[in-house]
Amino acid sequence: MSLSTSDSIPSHSLAAFGWDEHWAAEFTPYRAQGLVPGRVVRVDRGHCDVITADGVIRADTAFVTPHDPLRVICTGDWAAVDPGGDPRFVRTYLPRRTAFVRSTSSKRSEGQILAANVDHAVIAVSLAVELDLGRIERFLALAWESGAQPIVVLTKADLVPDATGLSYLVDDVQHTAPGVQVLPVSSHTGLGMDVLAAVVSSGTTVLLGVSGAGKSTLANALTGEEVMEVQEARDVDGKGRHTTTTRNLLALPGGGVLIDTPGLRGVGLWDAGTGVGQVFSEIEELAEGCRFHDCAHESEPGCAVLAALADGSLGERRLESYRKLLRENQYIVAKTDARVRAEIRRDWRRKHAEGRAAVEAKRGRVR
Repeated sequence: MSLSTSDSIPSHSLAAFGWDEHWAAEFTPYRAQGLVPGRVVRVDRGHCDVITADGVIRADTAFVTPHDPLRVICTGDWAAVDPGGDPRFVRTYLPRRTAFVRSTSSKRSEGQILAANVDHAVIAVSLAVELDLGRIERFLALAWESGAQPIVVLTKADLVPDATGLSYLVDDVQHTAPGVQVLPVSSHTGLGMDVLAAVVSSGTTVLLGVSGAGKSTLANALTGEEVMEVQEARDVDGKGRHTTTTRNLLALPGGGVLIDTPGLRGVGLWDAGTGVGQVFSEIEELAEGCRFHDCAHESEPGCAVLAALADGSLGERRLESYRKLLRENQYIVAKTDARVRAEIRRDWRRKHAEGRAAVEAKRGRVR
């Protein structure tokens, strides 16, 4: 596909940020209204920076600030912008291909959108501290649910000089992330950076991870510039202050687009049942062999999952993590879905009745 200026692809600069024939077709009705296309590279305080064929403009998002927090404009969106005027306004945005959503830390039933129209999700995990496999599983569920392809990048690999020890760490993560590439990298020595650069050279990639995971260092290495400030992580726990405080979208010199996100203190799931199933695909496959189709894998007879746990082919930590994320996701869904809440109550009453019957039967035998 040619990247020359035309009605369908406005300019080389906009094509570098992911504009293609698909987006051009989606934008047709807005072009007829005299609006111009652009990609949101940064959002803050009711305004956003949008890259257009004429460069970066500052635009007001008042027209796209609905009551639903999942429909607010975010980094990665393709926007329809007023061609002129003061102030400039984003009138709407194009339907999203993918969207990263997590639950908010508030007690309200709300999700928070992190980035839109992402093809690859790089989950940065620092090897400067002990691996938290449960946290990796959370990020993977978030990534799979979004529709993007995840990749786990183990940063600061130069801090594990023993090749055998590094291979063991990679194996641990690979067992946690079935179907996902696990890549140890070091921005200091260059280990693995060529492979990572090749992965992100097409489409849009988002960097995810906690503070201190090395996301900003990765962004600088991939762009070849000091585009992000880097701060040292604390030695005691490997955590750092939030170097990146907003989501920023950057065009990479080798092709592709990168979105760097702030470090996430919490990774709450938001209606991520499909993502959880993808992360724990081996458990989902085992469950197909259970005697009962609604088996909870707790004490039911003929449970294939419990059988795998008993023979050691399934680890206890893995099963507990699966149960925990399923419960959490069910709770989030129930907060916004009355039907699910009713099903949970019926299930609770059923289990309560079964437990009471079991107690009564035991008492009868004792008498």
